[in-house]
Amino acid sequence: MNIQMKSAQSGFTLIELVVVIVILGILAATALPKFIDLTGNANQAAVQGVAGGLSSASSINYGGCAVANNAVGATCTKVSSCADAGSLLNPPLTLSSSPAQYSATGTSSAANGTSMACTLVLNSSPAVSAAYTAIAAGN
Repeated sequence: MNIQMKSAQSGFTLIELVVVIVILGILAATALPKFIDLTGNANQAAVQGVAGGLSSASSINYGGCAVANNAVGATCTKVSSCADAGSLLNPPLTLSSSPAQYSATGTSSAANGTSMACTLVLNSSPAVSAAYTAIAAGN
């Protein structure tokens, strides 16, 4: 008696590999548009982060000015307009010059302790903006 044993198949067939490649292609085609252009979202997040920093720095500066009796010095920086708030950041953010990356619009002159509604604009294409509140201090 001569008995022959079949060897077990190892690996994948060509059809199984083609099916997997087709499925991966379909998944990639549906997911790709979500990741193609994230520049707009990144710019919006950047301008919102800077606007939050300006608002926080303005509040801290106002507190420092209140402690120093509004005497401009180490703990108090004069802020009387929306564009002045950029000087509170480290490094200072220039908001008023013409080729600036950011620009600020809003109140141009305010009395000490007055909240100013400001808008920060990222000069990109397309321009994105975010609102922030600055507090006049040191006047």
